Amino acid sequence: MRNKRELYIGLMSGTSIDGIDAALVAFEDGKCQLLAQHLQPMPTTLTAKLHQLCRPHNDEITALATLEQPLAQAFALACQQLLAKTPYTASDVTAIGSHGQTIRHHPEHGFTLQIGDANILAALTNIDTVADFRRKDMALGGQGAPLVPAFHQAVFQHPTLNRAIINIGGLANITYLPSLEQDKPVIGYDTGPGNTLLDTWFTTKNKSTKGYDENGQWAKSGVIIQPLLSLLLQHPYFALLPPKSTGRELFNLAWLQSYLDSDVDNTRQIYSDANVQRTLTRFTAVSIANEVTKLQKASTLNNGNTLDKNTEVYICGGGAANPLLMADLAQLLPHSPVMTTAEIGIDPDWVEAIAFAWLAKQHMHKQPGNLPAVTGASRTAILGAFYPAG
Repeated sequence: MRNKRELYIGLMSGTSIDGIDAALVAFEDGKCQLLAQHLQPMPTTLTAKLHQLCRPHNDEITALATLEQPLAQAFALACQQLLAKTPYTASDVTAIGSHGQTIRHHPEHGFTLQIGDANILAALTNIDTVADFRRKDMALGGQGAPLVPAFHQAVFQHPTLNRAIINIGGLANITYLPSLEQDKPVIGYDTGPGNTLLDTWFTTKNKSTKGYDENGQWAKSGVIIQPLLSLLLQHPYFALLPPKSTGRELFNLAWLQSYLDSDVDNTRQIYSDANVQRTLTRFTAVSIANEVTKLQKASTLNNGNTLDKNTEVYICGGGAANPLLMADLAQLLPHSPVMTTAEIGIDPDWVEAIAFAWLAKQHMHKQPGNLPAVTGASRTAILGAFYPAG
């Protein structure tokens, strides 16, 4: 029996807080199709205030109170402008899956907070909304992240090939998908920084309004500072065993600056800003490649002495558009082809937004959305809370 075709909207606002990804997705017979997409720029003043809220300061609750409504309004506008590009109306959409904007993620305390009031979003769009996806997993002892591996498994797992799906947003996460014939559990966790340090350093040192180093051009003008790179890679997060997740609480400009202010190579050098940018690009690439290599070794049957060279590596998220970062990854992973998810049917810019449309579908059908082997939760669970439009 064929499953009824259903439409969902997925909303994603990431660590950079520069825009809202909105994707209209059709689900039918276990397959998904991206029907339309829209990138809604975040108002500049709202971006600045949200970035400030992400940093500890006085009277945070009052600051949050002033941002909930305008952020939800921005999410609603993204949905409305998305539908305006299509022949569809709000009545055609089963539900919105809204990730919200993360302002705190402290899995060590069993706490995470994404804002952007889903009540307002549902009321303004007249579409049922599912939000607050992470806290049910945390209630069951999980990290609440990453959540996209369950979606990756649903759409990307291959019958005979192992695949690593790496999302490089503000942070980076990896999903290792053993082939179906192996019948092994999926592995997934945050690898560490993605674009967050690159974007923050670029924005701090340049007057560009883009907020990111387009095509890695500025980084290309610099050289890698090896002593600094070695120090950054000593961060204790990289030694933790999964399940694990992280955020800007660990990898931020203040943390980076603490190394730059120290004498990292005992020569009291002042490094050029472009050299730091080049080093940060390599830092992201190495931290990702190290995890791919670990998982390739773990998948072998001889105690990890050789690599599984049959693993395909697919990149999605904003990092897929950085040629320098992609070249670094290809160099660091010579035994595996490094491609984007466009090669397996989904535009790399829209994987996360589609994932939250899928999570909304899972909720509406009372199906689990987490993978306990990934998050560390005690069991699978229906994720999210339901906010009716009516």
